Amino acid sequence: MNKNYMTGFANEFATEALPGALPQNQNSPQKCAYGLYAEQISGTAFTAPRHANRRSWTYRIRPAAMHQPFVQIDNGQMTNDFSQVPSTPNQLRWDPQPMPSTPTDFIEGWMTMAGNGSADAQTGCAIHLYAANRNMSDKFFYDADAELLIIPQQGRLHIKTELGLIDIEPQEIAVIPRGIRFQVELPDGEARGYVCENFGVMLKLPDLGVIGSNGLANPRDFLTPTAWYEDREGDFQLVAKFSGNLWSAKIGHSPLDVVAWHGNMAPYKYDLRHYNTIGSISYDHPDPSIFLVLQSPSNTPGVDTIDFVIFPPRWLAAENTFRPPWFHRNIASEFMGLIHGQYDAKSAGFRPGGASLHNCMSGHGPDAPTFDKASNIDTSVPQKVDNTMAFMIETNTIFKPTRAAMNSPQLQPDYFQCWQGIKKNFNPNHA
Repeated sequence: MNKNYMTGFANEFATEALPGALPQNQNSPQKCAYGLYAEQISGTAFTAPRHANRRSWTYRIRPAAMHQPFVQIDNGQMTNDFSQVPSTPNQLRWDPQPMPSTPTDFIEGWMTMAGNGSADAQTGCAIHLYAANRNMSDKFFYDADAELLIIPQQGRLHIKTELGLIDIEPQEIAVIPRGIRFQVELPDGEARGYVCENFGVMLKLPDLGVIGSNGLANPRDFLTPTAWYEDREGDFQLVAKFSGNLWSAKIGHSPLDVVAWHGNMAPYKYDLRHYNTIGSISYDHPDPSIFLVLQSPSNTPGVDTIDFVIFPPRWLAAENTFRPPWFHRNIASEFMGLIHGQYDAKSAGFRPGGASLHNCMSGHGPDAPTFDKASNIDTSVPQKVDNTMAFMIETNTIFKPTRAAMNSPQLQPDYFQCWQGIKKNFNPNHA
């Protein structure tokens, strides 16, 4: 295990970069060690039930309040306005976004694809694509609107946060809590992927129910960084996303100056390749909820505002059944991305770095070649779906595409054609 990470999901962690920086037996002593300032970051209401309460105490060189006033700046292609264009019931799919032709950092490289709900109402989500080719060397960022789920597709990310350092690569994810300040560097010079802003309840591991105590994503595989800090002064920029807009403030020091912290609200990473996939070994493909990694629950039991689902390598062994996902229409809406390889329900057209959107009650499923192949395959032989990693963000309300997404040259106008080759096999005289 990497000594720079602590294991477990939402544990009560305690970590210090200098010995004795953490106060003992209290949170806010009259004077902190090393001349530090005590500051609490709360991600839930103070009175939230203990099992749901998320907060961390930080011990930092300067308090977070120390910066110049914010002024609003241009949002670029980032938006939380989901009423720009009428929502469509059509199935949508996009090719990968190209890398930028001008210097673009991680935040500048966001392009909002779709979303629902509202940051102000603290419900719903937004889906962005990112493409970047320069480091955030003098810029720091935090999102007051949402928890961030970062899904790299190409290129590694070195994420420097207030609470520690996180390195992720494609087929790993990182989650940055609401309000946590961070900076992103690109070890490979450029990077591309997906970001989900979660406006609602913080992501959690799903209950396992009849599965029992083991399976799906194991809590021990989630990694939270140990304390790390930088004591750096200069002419820096602090960018905040607040109420759907970007704001900028001058700051004379690095805000990544937390020398020690303890609590259960912290960034974390997870390797999707460690997911313990569970599927059918008798007949019929299960619902995609069996592939659930993380969820953001709503106020309605059993209904989530966000389900983060993956489709990793796995064996298909069900006999006398159609093995890929069946044709379906859902009350939920589905945004999919492909990180690596080929998605097993689409034989062509869905490329790594691309995306698809199937909204509420829009029919979708395997394309014509996939249907023909799966209908005639020998199901007495197990089949491995290998060298692939796709994900789906499913919501309980309609995804509303943005104007930029609908006008994107990467939008595939002929996506509907993938189902047009499905044959009429009906014969009333032959069962």
